[in-house]
Amino acid sequence: MTIHKEGYTSIAIAGLIYILISYLAFSFLSYNHPFLAWVLFILATGFFLFIVSFFRIPKRNHTMNSNAIIAPADGKVVVIEETVDMEYFKDKRLQVSIFMSPANVHVNRNPINGEVLYSQYHKGKYLVAWDPKSSTENERHSVVLRNDKTTILVKQIAGAVARRIVNYLKPGQSVIQNNEMGFIKFGSRVDLLLPPDTPVNVKIGDAVQGGVTVIANIN
Repeated sequence: MTIHKEGYTSIAIAGLIYILISYLAFSFLSYNHPFLAWVLFILATGFFLFIVSFFRIPKRNHTMNSNAIIAPADGKVVVIEETVDMEYFKDKRLQVSIFMSPANVHVNRNPINGEVLYSQYHKGKYLVAWDPKSSTENERHSVVLRNDKTTILVKQIAGAVARRIVNYLKPGQSVIQNNEMGFIKFGSRVDLLLPPDTPVNVKIGDAVQGGVTVIANIN
């Protein structure tokens, strides 16, 4: 396991808070209130370990398949439905949405090989990520990827807690399946907008792994 570069600052801040709380607990509370001192120390330790784990990148054997669309994120499938995309395609699409809890790995990966046709950040609200309106009203970053077999839109969506979306892709860039696309901090959602006739391999409620789980096959 390694730590993602987006976590260095957050981990450093959390480390300073952890040291400060531990110092104050055992310097000023341990004599008269030893139980409270240990409670604060344990809570501070848990907080620090949670921050570190949030930015983890576990070692995995990624699924490389040019005929498949691979999960761009860890999480739970919460939506599989037909929708009308008004941002880019202006027509019907099949939407597959993955909800990422704070406990999930939060690095986002390219679902397919291809070329970046579109990459756009949108300011917005911070509705809870499972709210259907979050797809169009929340802060988000949309990327369209195309190859000779399909064209898809991947949408990184901020949630009620997530306040920073990072995306590394630029229009005209060639990308490799499962390489890093970006990162979302502290709970969020990723939408895939696929051609309407795309055969989907997952169902609502399934837990998926970014870079591993085959979301759909490419016709």
